[in-house]
Amino acid sequence: MSQTPPSPEASHPVFRLVEIMDRLRDPAGGCAWDLEQSFATIAPYTVEEAYEVADAIERNDLKDLKEELGDLLFQVVFHARMASEQKAFDFADVAAAISDKMIRRHPHVFGGESHRTAGEQTVAWEVIKQQERTAKAKGGVLDDVPVGLPALTRAVKLSKRAARVGFVWPSIHEVLDKLDEEVAELKAEVAGGDRDRLRAELGDVLFVLANIARTLDIEPEDALRATNAKFVRRFGYVEAVLAERGKTPEMSDLAEMDALWDEAKAAEKA
Repeated sequence: MSQTPPSPEASHPVFRLVEIMDRLRDPAGGCAWDLEQSFATIAPYTVEEAYEVADAIERNDLKDLKEELGDLLFQVVFHARMASEQKAFDFADVAAAISDKMIRRHPHVFGGESHRTAGEQTVAWEVIKQQERTAKAKGGVLDDVPVGLPALTRAVKLSKRAARVGFVWPSIHEVLDKLDEEVAELKAEVAGGDRDRLRAELGDVLFVLANIARTLDIEPEDALRATNAKFVRRFGYVEAVLAERGKTPEMSDLAEMDALWDEAKAAEKA
């Protein structure tokens, strides 16, 4: 007996992915693990997949990027399926909502407004977002900055939002002076040894650093990611040279490793 051929929609890769998710969450014959999940339990995987996308981009690995984007898309489908089970929304609603938002936020492309430069579009984008927040009846200026963001990223967003209403240092020099002040307070707490106060003062230092990044228009996560890669690269040089000398880092000392670090640093600068 011949099988009914799949519909054109079902053969589309996106619809196929949605159908796979439906099967995984089907109480009659689905995957036990997938059936046990909730928005809260899946959220950490969603964040992890987003970071893996960023990692593939950082490595300029387009093959990996395709795979990681697929993993991230699956997270969207997973959340949409769980919402559909609660009769809240489904994947089509998610796609429709983001399409409507992009059209609304680009009137110079989809509407009658004149062409904008990238800088003009950034300003207009924030104005439209503010209008959307007002329409949603959000309370304070900072109310809808997501709590789940990485702390450093959220610090930048908080300071940007406050800056738009005038709560901002006039120039980078004042921000740097504030950094000196916070570092001095941290040093004082190091001498005191109170862990709670140390944590608070270190947080203040990091928040000012986030303000410096905002003022300089530098993404701090990108900057720190690059420094992490530089640290790994230079420490790899230290390990390699020590290996040539028949040593491991544990068999060396700070003076020797620091000298090799300076060699790696000088070589990179050259």
